[in-house]
Amino acid sequence: MAHLRTEKIVKIYAETKVPTPALQGIDFSMAPGEFTALFGPSGSGKTTLLNLIGGLDRPTSGKLFVRESELTTMTDSQLSRLRLFKIGFVFQSYNLIPVLTALENVEYVLILQRVPKKERQERAKKILAELGLGDLVHKRPTEMSGGQQQRVAVARAVVHKPELVLADEPTANLDSKTAGELMDMMWRLNQENHTTFLFSTHDPMVMEHAKRLVELRDGRITNDQKR
Repeated sequence: MAHLRTEKIVKIYAETKVPTPALQGIDFSMAPGEFTALFGPSGSGKTTLLNLIGGLDRPTSGKLFVRESELTTMTDSQLSRLRLFKIGFVFQSYNLIPVLTALENVEYVLILQRVPKKERQERAKKILAELGLGDLVHKRPTEMSGGQQQRVAVARAVVHKPELVLADEPTANLDSKTAGELMDMMWRLNQENHTTFLFSTHDPMVMEHAKRLVELRDGRITNDQKR
């Protein structure tokens, strides 16, 4: 059974003076446990596709499934619940909450899930320690480097053990050493937990780590290669 599947997904941004097609009939699927990178030039539709798969936006037409749940027929509250329990997000800009510590940022999704305080703190501390951030639990984002903030963002994305992690340009703001460490860490999480990862990227290092490369150009898949 496919973990996610799209059928003829079209996304047109109609707010502009000239309607802009961002995706043009995307047929795409991923099996559970894949470690896949979407790549292509800016404006090719990578981020748009991730946002649709994550239920952050809706397609103009077509169908989209995560497991057997059809996102295109879900209400906003159903999509919120799907994101809360099934999907983790890693954003290029980190999207950490500035007034919260690293521990509190990672805990946040568990608070929304109503996980008891003792359990959620233990889980958050454990994942932070595994990602080499055990001594930063009480630091706020402004007290951390970009690489440290991105690792906190990854910890937040995986602490609730989602089936699918969507990462939008996760290494874009990192030096090559930190980016390599981050990719090794996500690869380990993929192998140990069988978590499905889908990246959008321009970074050759991310593409080197990926076991499948999907190229997007002008809103269409132009190449799809497993390695």
